[in-house]
Amino acid sequence: RAPWIHVTIICTFSVLSVAARAEFKARNCSEVREACIAKGFGFSHVPHQEIPGTHLRVCLQGNTCCTEEMEDRFGQQSKQDFENLVDEMSHTLRSTFVSRHKRFDEFFLELLENTERSLNDMFMRTYGKPYMQNAEVFENLFAELKRYYTGGNVNLEEMLNDFWSRLLERMFTLLNSQYVITEDYLECISKYTDQLKPFGDVPRKLKAQVTRAFIAARTFVQGLSVGREVAQRVSKVSSTPACIRAVTKMLYCPFCQSMPGVKPCKNYCLNVMKGCLANQADLDPEWNQYIDAMLLVAQRLEGPFNIESVMEPIDVKISEAIMNMQDNSAQVSYRVFQGCGQPKPAGITRSARGVSDVFNARFRPYSPEERPTTAAGTSLDRLVVDIKEKLKDFKKFWSNLPEAMCVEDRVTAGNASEEECWNGHTKGRYFPEVQKDGLTNQVNNPEVGVDITRPDTLIRQQIMALRVMTNKLKNAYNGNDIYFQDSSDEGSGSGSGSGCTEVCPTYMDGTAATEIPVVRADRSGPVDNSAPLCAPSVALPTVLALSALALQRQWR
Repeated sequence: RAPWIHVTIICTFSVLSVAARAEFKARNCSEVREACIAKGFGFSHVPHQEIPGTHLRVCLQGNTCCTEEMEDRFGQQSKQDFENLVDEMSHTLRSTFVSRHKRFDEFFLELLENTERSLNDMFMRTYGKPYMQNAEVFENLFAELKRYYTGGNVNLEEMLNDFWSRLLERMFTLLNSQYVITEDYLECISKYTDQLKPFGDVPRKLKAQVTRAFIAARTFVQGLSVGREVAQRVSKVSSTPACIRAVTKMLYCPFCQSMPGVKPCKNYCLNVMKGCLANQADLDPEWNQYIDAMLLVAQRLEGPFNIESVMEPIDVKISEAIMNMQDNSAQVSYRVFQGCGQPKPAGITRSARGVSDVFNARFRPYSPEERPTTAAGTSLDRLVVDIKEKLKDFKKFWSNLPEAMCVEDRVTAGNASEEECWNGHTKGRYFPEVQKDGLTNQVNNPEVGVDITRPDTLIRQQIMALRVMTNKLKNAYNGNDIYFQDSSDEGSGSGSGSGCTEVCPTYMDGTAATEIPVVRADRSGPVDNSAPLCAPSVALPTVLALSALALQRQWR
């Protein structure tokens, strides 16, 4: 019996030896060499057949087609591949924010220019030379509007209040030219502005419309700017050594196993990407709230806060206010005299012509068909419809990034090849469970070693930037502007990234990644409240123009 057993053992070993030699011979490295050449790797040496892999640090150390040089080069390429893939996947996001920010900014700035030009043309036809001599009145008004939009510290509500108050003072003086109106008397008149309502309901309506429309427009463009900066910064990933090891093992260790054509299993890829992009996924909750807030303000822009519908007829609204003052001048003067006393009569050199003769040329009626040239070749409604669709597509962008990357035409073998894909060790099914999104969920990631106690600083800064912007957007949705008292670390930003005059933004293109994009806004608070700020008067030049007009007509 013993000889028989001995012969059986010898035969068994002989069969195993032949099988081993056949397997070793079958796994030559020619296919690997061809794949490396096709990918552009210029290795000095690729083994013709497998060699012992004791020198490998990432891939399996059994028989291998990889030299130490090849594995090192694969690691370098893996870093580049990963970063290029993230860049590619975020390209649409980044380019959309860049282009839409530019479109909205150009539209709003051109809308202001067109409105000013329309007003200028209208006043030129109505008043001629007197207006030309005092055109800086409205130039200053539009300069303040533009300064607010581009990030200046302008309180629109207070500026407009001051405009109407001074317009009342100057028109009262003009309409009562037979009296001596002193500065003290004018100060008394200003106390009665709210009671008198000399301009009718125009100032109240216009103030509410202009304030909330400009707040919404400026904040929305700032929101696009913040989205652009966050997308650009977060997409420039900082690859950790553990991530690069995992990507190398996933993409290039099949080469070492003489299987260069075998792609990774999808769930395997998901675990690698979720580990590498754990910090980016943590941005998602704040990012989603920011997107929702942007969509809310977009609704306001195409509805009650539409700056286009507010600005186009503003010249006619101002003219209506002036005519209201003229029509009610006798009653206004009587009530002022009751409250402030009768002013001293002027000398005989002063004109005492009737009030009705002061203004006899009204502005032409406003025709909706005579709209100014469309700003930036489009309309606000079309811009908003476009951006709303884009914003909706970008929700959950960062948490969906691993899924978007691990698709068949980019990285993986696809769901249909679960038995024919690379699982990190060989060709076969990948069994580990796919991890959830975010940093804390990577504690047991089987593919990537992630230090969950050290969140990425840049990502945390972008989370804070989004949180600040979301707060501003929510206030803008309600027609309110907000002011950040502590600006030592945050600085101020610009609505359009241009027009920095007095309050220069620290958050601009090319700024350091450590800065949080916060925009210095007004102290005005809700539209119906008032909080005085230094708002330059634009009313005085206006009344000078009106005075010149009246005097010219009186001398005719």
